Amino acid sequence: MQFKKSKVVIIGCGNVGSTTAYTIINQGLCEEIALIDINKEKAVGEALDMQHSIYFMNRNIKVYAADYDTCKDADIVIITASVPMDPHANNRLDMLAGSKKVMKSIVKSVMGSGFNGIMIVISNPVDVMTYYAWKLSGLPKNQVIGSGTTLDTARLAVEISRLFDLDSKSVSAFVMGEHGDSEIVSWHSATIGGKSLSDVMSDNAERAQHETFDALREKTIKAGWEIFHRKGSTTYGIAASVTAIVKSILFNENRILPVSILLEGEYGLHDVFLSVPTIINETGAKEIVEIKLNKEEHDALVASSKVVASYYDALKD
Repeated sequence: MQFKKSKVVIIGCGNVGSTTAYTIINQGLCEEIALIDINKEKAVGEALDMQHSIYFMNRNIKVYAADYDTCKDADIVIITASVPMDPHANNRLDMLAGSKKVMKSIVKSVMGSGFNGIMIVISNPVDVMTYYAWKLSGLPKNQVIGSGTTLDTARLAVEISRLFDLDSKSVSAFVMGEHGDSEIVSWHSATIGGKSLSDVMSDNAERAQHETFDALREKTIKAGWEIFHRKGSTTYGIAASVTAIVKSILFNENRILPVSILLEGEYGLHDVFLSVPTIINETGAKEIVEIKLNKEEHDALVASSKVVASYYDALKD
């Protein structure tokens, strides 16, 4: 039996791309990590720095700078490159024009190598860019995944856990829809330790400090901007969330994560990339988990889909 090496290519060696690579290294998820950047010397420097860190890690991983030809036999290609965030931007969709050009060039180069693995898109606006990458690549829908609201879901869990002094992993609640201002929370299905979040908050009103669902959603939406305005970018959270997606693919975990994926009738929506709970395994997006939403939540998800889809015309050449 021949041992199959796993290989991840990361395109974009800025804060997000480099931190994602280092997080994958720290967890020992694969045998090879290739770094690609328009600034080749930056990629070389990052790779060398990370390779030195391997001495202290639990697994020997080969890290190196590369060109697009290396994507040919990659299991996963992670696209992080995008235009810099404008500190005066109102939302992530303001980045669309610049990001479109970057994404088109990258996907063309990746697919020109003969790549047929799983593509993960982080670049903002992530839902629109994932749709665009899917269209450009010609890959099956299960092989193109956006990081979507995976991080938003973690942010929500952290906010809720602080109210009750719990490990955030004890909170089960999904942020869905656009990774942005129109995102929704499925409060109807949210639980803590198997108990509905509504009951937990009503039974522990004093500990919950009379927090509201609307306020928690607003904090979740603004969390990224709170970080961005203080340090210029978000890095650790997004790197960890994407690494969770990578791990579920490479280790065939069948973990359910809220990623941006093509909807073809699920939740009554068609031909739009939105974040919904999805089973992630070695095939990519194995299956969408269609959880029950109440009418208000479903209407909000439909509205979110319209926000994302309204930008698709701007992707046409």
